[in-house]
Amino acid sequence: MINNQNMSKILRIGTRDSQLALWQANRVKNLLHEKNIDADLVLIKSEGDLDLATPLYAMGVQGIFTRSLDIALLNNQIDLAVHSMKDVPVQLPAGLMEAAVLERDSPFDLLVPHPASTKIYSDNHDPSVIASSSLRRKAQWLHRFPADQIVPIRGNVNTRLKKLSDSEWSGAIFAAAGLHRIGLRPVNAVELDWMVPAPAQGAILIVCREKDTPVFDQCRPLHHEPSAFCVKIERDFLSTLLGGCSTPIGALAEMEGEEIFFRGNLLDASGEKKFSIEKRISVELGAAVGISAAHEVLSRGGNELIEKKQHV
Repeated sequence: MINNQNMSKILRIGTRDSQLALWQANRVKNLLHEKNIDADLVLIKSEGDLDLATPLYAMGVQGIFTRSLDIALLNNQIDLAVHSMKDVPVQLPAGLMEAAVLERDSPFDLLVPHPASTKIYSDNHDPSVIASSSLRRKAQWLHRFPADQIVPIRGNVNTRLKKLSDSEWSGAIFAAAGLHRIGLRPVNAVELDWMVPAPAQGAILIVCREKDTPVFDQCRPLHHEPSAFCVKIERDFLSTLLGGCSTPIGALAEMEGEEIFFRGNLLDASGEKKFSIEKRISVELGAAVGISAAHEVLSRGGNELIEKKQHV
């Protein structure tokens, strides 16, 4: 039950200050406003924003884009945090809980060609230089196109688009949802439907303090259960494989009528070795498919790849 005192409180929404993060936070603010709940944005820098040189997988930590916001939440500097869910570790910090998962946008990746490029992307393209700092994207791309070269690229969406424009690269890989949300998807971008996305890519998560029932109750009407159901399956696959940002793991669960269609994969960093799995199961029985699919991948040899990674 929400009392009148809590209803009149202006909620403090914690967010990073990139254009995409601000779009996501304002999306939450506007949805709350539609429920007659007032909110203000509080801008906070993350570790991932402060270090723009080191490739994400080389930083070796989970939650580099979410940790600063979570600390601010635990310290009562903000009332809720808005995250790109793919950046959120599968285990939230003690004292925090999921308040809502918004309806998911496209989970897929895009290849954005260089603005001056006249080439039409195809599976038979000449050897090319492609930019990405995602180890998952790098591994899947090199598995499909071993003659290509992957170079690192860091920064927010706008920065990476400018780096691509100023470079001699053939293209760069972006999340479709991010480019679409801020209106920067180029007309010649190519959806990579063969590339299995990061678990929870395209989903936005609202986090609040565990015992802050009023804030939870105010955010919960924004929750989209079908999206939450699918991303939970994907994150179960990730956590069962003990994967982090330095492990190339992809997972996608899609609700198709009364069925869940799940795709997952695990690769080595070079893209040479790849373990893939697909499952189709009823929604009624689908809650555990991420876990069972991960165990199947491990039993087929994925465990050796994981163990090798852990001993590097």
